[in-house]
Amino acid sequence: MTSTGSQPESRFHLVEAHGLAPKYSRLKEDLLALIRGLAPGSAIQTERELCALYGVSRTTVRQALQELVHEGHLYRRQGRGTFVAPPKLVQTIQLHGHSEEMEAAGLRPGSRLLSADHVPAPPEVAAFFGLPADGVVHRIERVRLVDDQPIALQSVYLDNERFGEVGRLLPESVSLYRLLRERYGAEIAGGEETVEAASADDATAKLLDVQPGSPLLLLHRRSWQADGRPVEWSASLYRGDRYRIAVRLAPG
Repeated sequence: MTSTGSQPESRFHLVEAHGLAPKYSRLKEDLLALIRGLAPGSAIQTERELCALYGVSRTTVRQALQELVHEGHLYRRQGRGTFVAPPKLVQTIQLHGHSEEMEAAGLRPGSRLLSADHVPAPPEVAAFFGLPADGVVHRIERVRLVDDQPIALQSVYLDNERFGEVGRLLPESVSLYRLLRERYGAEIAGGEETVEAASADDATAKLLDVQPGSPLLLLHRRSWQADGRPVEWSASLYRGDRYRIAVRLAPG
């Protein structure tokens, strides 16, 4: 990449001289201005080049870059460098599945099926479906994709008696909600969703192509039909560097 010239360096030192911002904070702002003018996937300067350009230490550069990676502005490839990240995908809190949400945004959804099993229901899942302590549910585990890139790790629990064959019928590219609606007549009419912060353990990091400890968004969803029958209990771990949550508000 060609040098951006001396202007960023002089601007940076001017702010530092007046003590208006910490070194890494000001460097982060300048880097944000730099990457906004670059296309996704563009490489930025190496740590050594940034140190020379801005006249700061390697520690300062690493701190600024790490924050930009965690916020989803940059991503790293081991042995290759640091690159401009694509814009974050927006997940709206509403009764749409992953496939419908991505299709509405003009993106190509997909899934990689990891498992589809009949398993003992965890306590919270058993309570939702009104099952005894030794009840069994149908669990589907998938990596959700957008334009062939891993975005989320999802575990969906369904009523085994009603939907025990769903995993066998679910091709990788088909929407679960669409299958439930078209084959079983299970139209989801209501639900609840909660969002928490989480971090990637080693196994999840490998599946989502992120570093262990990377920030994730944990979404728990419960949904049911108009007659009150429960349909789905799910837990989804979304990449924090690629996703943000949007909530539509209305006057109360």
